[in-house]
Amino acid sequence: MPRQLNFEVPAEFEGEKLVVFLRGHIKISARLLTKLKNDPLGLLRNGEHIRTIDRLHTGDIITVKMPEEASEIPPSDTGNLDIIYEDDDILLINKTGDIAMHPTHNHQGDTLANKIAAYFCQKNRSVVFRTVGRLDKSTSGLVLVALNAHVANVLSDKIHKEYLAITEGAYTGDGTINKPIIRPDPMKTYRWVGEGGDHAVTHWKSLITDGRRSLLRICLETGRTHQIRVHFASEGTPLAGDDMYGAVQTDIFRAALHCASLTFPHPVTGENMHFEAPLPSDMQLIASSIEKNNAEVK
Repeated sequence: MPRQLNFEVPAEFEGEKLVVFLRGHIKISARLLTKLKNDPLGLLRNGEHIRTIDRLHTGDIITVKMPEEASEIPPSDTGNLDIIYEDDDILLINKTGDIAMHPTHNHQGDTLANKIAAYFCQKNRSVVFRTVGRLDKSTSGLVLVALNAHVANVLSDKIHKEYLAITEGAYTGDGTINKPIIRPDPMKTYRWVGEGGDHAVTHWKSLITDGRRSLLRICLETGRTHQIRVHFASEGTPLAGDDMYGAVQTDIFRAALHCASLTFPHPVTGENMHFEAPLPSDMQLIASSIEKNNAEVK
């Protein structure tokens, strides 16, 4: 069954056209609105068809029927799919640090998108894979999947993320890295800092250090590709395990980066949602070693 959303018209929209309510209050995108207008049952008022030019009355119940969509991503299996939360509008996954998000020429059939396609196939439901933000293949942690186009549009700029990272080098206190990021070779994913690049700001707070490595909590003011990895490498302190950006540690085989928390308003109910994911075992082993070494130093 297609997802149907019901909204009650508040007093401030008395006499307004439906299009004003949908675009200004519900935040329906122009593209989705075009699809809804082409479906006789796409937009209803109190159970009956309504045009976008029709005027509303306080207390009207507007029903928006999401268009049916077909996933173009082939299903694989649901192994290691750690579901943290699910409802009719969102799916929250705790991703492992060894799986790519989307199919690419290097990853066919073994991505998070393939696993989620398989999960919904088992539920006889087709969902287009839309994540609100993305994680690198080597980054573990929370991934929010919007289960329809409206939810993806509403949540696009409302997600607050916090990361945990382990860097080579000592960090104490807190600070900010403000350096533009460029892509030296458009054929490669590698980034670096440089004049004329995209504005990028990373805020960090040290949780613990042993003088050689540090566990940091990180918030992003901008969301550039590889931003955390590039910024700390540019300081001479790449993330542990991140050999693309110069790390020399060998006790973790990926960049030691984890999306640890997500906070956002629910796209339909408006309820404040907050979720956390603990450090995965590979990063926890290093964090425990840092803590032990820190205690011995003291």
